[in-house]
Amino acid sequence: MSGKSPIFYNALLLTGVNLLLRLVSTSFQVYISGQIGAAGVGLLQLVLSVGGMAMTAASAGIRTTAMYLTAAELGRNRKEHICHILSGCVTYSIICSGCIGLLLYLFAPMIASNWIGSIQTVAAIRLLACMLPVSCLCGVMTGYFTAAGRIRALSVTEIAEQLCSMGATMLALTLWAGSDPGRACQSVVLGSSVGACVTLIILSILRLLEHAPKAPPFPLCKRLVSTAFPLALADDLKACISTTENLIVPKRLALFSGAADPLAVFGTVCAMVFPVLMFPAAIVFSLAELLIPEMARCAAAGSQKRIVYLARKSLRIVLLYSCLTGALLHISAQPLCMRLYRSLDAGTYLSRYAFLAPMLYCDAIIDAMNKGLGQQKICVRYNVLTAALDVLFLYILLPKYGMQGYFFSFLVTHLLNFILSLRLLLRTARLPVKLKTPATIALATCLSLLLCQALPNAFVQAGAFMLLFFSLLTLMGIVSRQDLHWLKGLAGK
Repeated sequence: MSGKSPIFYNALLLTGVNLLLRLVSTSFQVYISGQIGAAGVGLLQLVLSVGGMAMTAASAGIRTTAMYLTAAELGRNRKEHICHILSGCVTYSIICSGCIGLLLYLFAPMIASNWIGSIQTVAAIRLLACMLPVSCLCGVMTGYFTAAGRIRALSVTEIAEQLCSMGATMLALTLWAGSDPGRACQSVVLGSSVGACVTLIILSILRLLEHAPKAPPFPLCKRLVSTAFPLALADDLKACISTTENLIVPKRLALFSGAADPLAVFGTVCAMVFPVLMFPAAIVFSLAELLIPEMARCAAAGSQKRIVYLARKSLRIVLLYSCLTGALLHISAQPLCMRLYRSLDAGTYLSRYAFLAPMLYCDAIIDAMNKGLGQQKICVRYNVLTAALDVLFLYILLPKYGMQGYFFSFLVTHLLNFILSLRLLLRTARLPVKLKTPATIALATCLSLLLCQALPNAFVQAGAFMLLFFSLLTLMGIVSRQDLHWLKGLAGK
């Protein structure tokens, strides 16, 4: 882990901001729940689910596209092309979001009455439709600022957005909504809309202050569409398949006779276990967000050594982190879930799914690097293949094996996607295959887990595991003094 790279510092900064905003958002959700009641919260969740699906369709992959194309031009040292790229992305975004927004506006009464079941939400849905272009344009600008490495400016803007959104929501709830659930939904949507407008204005001003050089227009349409379309297709297919799974699982699981309440077990896994399992991955997702433009820059500049260096270093860091995190989640599963949910069943399932953390965390990083290297279309094929297999497995296995079948389907499809994505990365990045490091890390993890099992409680086991884990890694030469200096440098920054 020699050398210093701002990408890892930026990942830590982005993670800290995201966790802070998540904490503030969660606290604000508690406030909203107290203001509008359980019925109002339920209605709001349905409205926001409609908005989420509309946003997925309206964005049409534009955020990642803006990030990728900007990074590629910066890698070729052609800053004068950025203006044209942003103009193309803005035009594409307005067209896509405008069409989806118009459809959502026109069909709002039908969605409110048939899907949500409350005609009171029509105004909130139409407000969402009107603000779709603004939200999508925010995606273009955040994609650009991420590609340009301006993470501090982006972080400050996100904090400002959250504060403005909360302030506007509180004012609307207090001064206007009262106890009306329809107005309460409008207030929350209005608050998020104000936040999006603030973000768009701030980022646009910061972009104008750059006084970027301009160049004559160049052929962009084909590049933009060929990059955005696979991403849009992947997002839309994921949303459709996820909806299909949500419809299939309860019905097929109800046919399983091996448990008294299989649907409750499914809810335990999805609503309790998965959030805890993936919460430590916040830093991984931040790193993945930054690796897309970084890899695109390196590929455009022909920096093969930098690509290999970043790929090896990122995989090594994430493998170490995920093995440590997965083991600690396995050890502390029961007391953690008892503290959070008062559920022994959740702890049992978390201890099982925790072993999949290395695969899930590393897959997020591998997928980001593949996208940064321009392999979006192949990634879509892999995602569609594994998602379709998941639906097939769930349909066949759930009635006979219940949640055991769910675990098998989850394991096989995610493992298949991981293997295919890793194979693609090794080929695209021309990354040499070295099994010594991952095998040594896996061996150190297993040995540390086995040796600390006999200790009296989870707290002592967790402490002993970390001591054994890092001691073994040091003895085996995986963690060196150079690594400690590198970590100290990040902490110093």
